[in-house]
Amino acid sequence: MQHFGYSKESKIPYDFVFIKSKYIGRTFIQNTQNKRKKLVNLKLNPLKHTVKDKKIVLVDDSIVRGTTITRIIKSLKAAGAKEVHIRVASPAFVDVCYFGTDVDKRENLIAHGKTVEEIRQEIGADTLEYLSLDSLREITKGCKVDGFCDGCFTGKYPIEVPKEIDKDKFEKIQF
Repeated sequence: MQHFGYSKESKIPYDFVFIKSKYIGRTFIQNTQNKRKKLVNLKLNPLKHTVKDKKIVLVDDSIVRGTTITRIIKSLKAAGAKEVHIRVASPAFVDVCYFGTDVDKRENLIAHGKTVEEIRQEIGADTLEYLSLDSLREITKGCKVDGFCDGCFTGKYPIEVPKEIDKDKFEKIQF
């Protein structure tokens, strides 16, 4: 619920700007980019009366491939938003996560090898800011876990990781 905290700290009012289909699940876990794009187009629909002529600050937990956020920004602007500013509650994903996020190649990550400005232009945002790695480390100080894996943000992992990832044989089947 990072968006409520951002709203409170920034004193920017919080409002609902989308109708979200309860029948579409997590789009980022789909096994093909084409499926992800199709489902994102069905999942979120902007409330035109809420966004028309407004400057929107959208807070997201992370941007992995950029599929969802790009579609969201386009739909908000098509609904009449003047500006769309993105704030991300994590550092940029620049490398593969071997312990959770299903991405097989770093080249599939929107932030791999790109500056924040290049990503901003690609997704169509007016501004883009990520949580810094230093801020993430500060936030997690005192947690019960001694340190955490930040490999997807830094490319440095706590254990040796594979050179290549074979996709699961069931993901290769097209239904």
